[in-house]
Amino acid sequence: MRDTPRILVLYGSQKGQAQSIAEGIADEAEEKGLIAEICCVSEGDKFNLEKERAPVVIVVSTTGDGDPPDNALKFVKRIKKKTLSSDHYAHLCYALLALGDTNYANFCNCGKTIDGRLQELGAKHFYATGYADDGVGLELVLDPWLEGLWEAIRRALSKMSAPHTVPDLRPVSSVLGTPSGVPAAVAEASLTLSFPPLSESALNVPNLPPPYLDVVLQEATTREEVGCVAVIQASTGVPVMKEGFQEVPVSRSAKLTSDDSVKTALLVELDISAHPMDYQPGDSLDVLCPNRVSEVGELLLRLGLMDRKSHCIQLSLQKDTKKKAAQIPSYIPENSTLQYLLTWCLEIRSVLKKAFIRSLVECTEESGEKRRLQELCSKQGSADYNLYVRDPRLGILDLLRAFPSCQPPLSLLIEHLPKLQPRPYSAASSRMRHPGQLHFVFNIIEFPACIERPGGRRGLCTGWLSDLVDPILVPKVHVSLRQNCSFRLPSDLSKPLIMIGPGTGVAPFIGFLQQREKEREDNPEVVFGETWLFFGCRHRDRDFLFREELQGFVGNGTLTHLKVCFSRDPPEGTETRTGPRYVQHDLLLHAKDITNLLLRENGYLYVCGDAKNMAKDVNDALMEMIAAELQLDKLEAMKALARLREEKRYLQDIWN
Repeated sequence: MRDTPRILVLYGSQKGQAQSIAEGIADEAEEKGLIAEICCVSEGDKFNLEKERAPVVIVVSTTGDGDPPDNALKFVKRIKKKTLSSDHYAHLCYALLALGDTNYANFCNCGKTIDGRLQELGAKHFYATGYADDGVGLELVLDPWLEGLWEAIRRALSKMSAPHTVPDLRPVSSVLGTPSGVPAAVAEASLTLSFPPLSESALNVPNLPPPYLDVVLQEATTREEVGCVAVIQASTGVPVMKEGFQEVPVSRSAKLTSDDSVKTALLVELDISAHPMDYQPGDSLDVLCPNRVSEVGELLLRLGLMDRKSHCIQLSLQKDTKKKAAQIPSYIPENSTLQYLLTWCLEIRSVLKKAFIRSLVECTEESGEKRRLQELCSKQGSADYNLYVRDPRLGILDLLRAFPSCQPPLSLLIEHLPKLQPRPYSAASSRMRHPGQLHFVFNIIEFPACIERPGGRRGLCTGWLSDLVDPILVPKVHVSLRQNCSFRLPSDLSKPLIMIGPGTGVAPFIGFLQQREKEREDNPEVVFGETWLFFGCRHRDRDFLFREELQGFVGNGTLTHLKVCFSRDPPEGTETRTGPRYVQHDLLLHAKDITNLLLRENGYLYVCGDAKNMAKDVNDALMEMIAAELQLDKLEAMKALARLREEKRYLQDIWN
């Protein structure tokens, strides 16, 4: 009797993206007649690569400054042991999909690390490694990589010595015919409307993700009867205390920008005296925030569940589900109310994935709307998906507004919406200067209206915080310390510091300078290294954040050089712009000093702020400076920068 062939699917995921892709691979493998075992790489007790003979598919993301996801740290550490021999995994054949973002310097670094180490230990590819870029759209690499994966698995299984019966693994996604009666083009294409050739094309749509949750809403006649703590919590807007988070009061908030500034920046000071946090400058804090009350209410109305918002949710797995390794989401507390679930547990603004749209097709009655949703999740409609869903960052509410005949059940939202993630903010203070306090600063993010979303909106957490810190109130927030062990001041006080932080990117450097100021007071006999800060904003009199404090650091010698450029103001004494506009231009003006501090005096360079533009431009400027000052070609200058990174003297804390 021939055994059913099997594969092993492993994932390492920070926010659920890699896990979702891995689960999709496992589900499709089952549909194709394979046995698919799926595990997180942290679950070392559930798989054994040392003895694994089946093809292994690994999907892994990268977080932070090229770091492994939290649940992949132990796995990476384990395979990097120097005691492992070069043929340790000689028996292993695998395929790897790495997820990353080219807006960050160490693109797909975790995937590259795992891939390279497995190769060093003798493992062999049965399929080429894929590098999916979230900066331009994962689908551009993900879709063709997945399409070719099954033929590669078939070939790998066929080469195995065991007498497997290898099933036909060719793509089995549904092929839909062309719609009849396509109207003539009388308007522009949009989220809800397409034109030839797409509207007349046969479509390859993904397989329908198997449902796996049963949801029961149970009315709570009394709180005690159901034991529904979340009934109380939801009514007061307070989340169930999550592991690692502490509720701390806001002692003060201050607006750092003028009323006519393009962006509004707020400083928030937390009183952590009753909840000591051992933070250092360079660390950040995670802030728990809820979904907006108005959006939760609209979603409840759209689902027809407003009158049941205080009901407790009972979740269970469908007994006959075909989903591999199905489990109830761990981030949903038992006996949560429906309102609590939508307020504190699910990221209802998350960008719709194609798998979710595919499931929504089955919940849509009107034929034109159904066809359009099929197009948006199809291979042929990838450009439209990017243009009308991914780029404007449309969520479930946006889609339900645009497709009124779509009526999804609550279970579908719970299955597809990811966990509501806390938002990280850099600490903008030092405990040495402000004991019992932790400060952070942020811009209130504004998303303008667009065709796909007629109403503008604020960022989820920044909008909530700005409403929360009313001077009349004494609000509390739930925060957790996120330590950044690399983005720290050097222990050697004589080393020069170069800090680059335009806008709110200056936040960690305020903490650096507060600490350095206190260290200078406590160690008057020590010779301290030079400190440079390159700061930039739009206007001198509108958004020069921490202006008085920075000038105070210069005045007392803590900050040796403060270089500020104003991108919308002409230089003082002129009517037209002739001076540096952005921080990278200011860097180039001081190329000789900076390269000398970095390369001859072993200084440290820190960059904080926007990853998409500023960090790349600063990196290019540094490369240009090094090439010019040391008479190097571009490749050698790149190597010099790479050495600084390896020595942990070129450090970034950047975000999209």
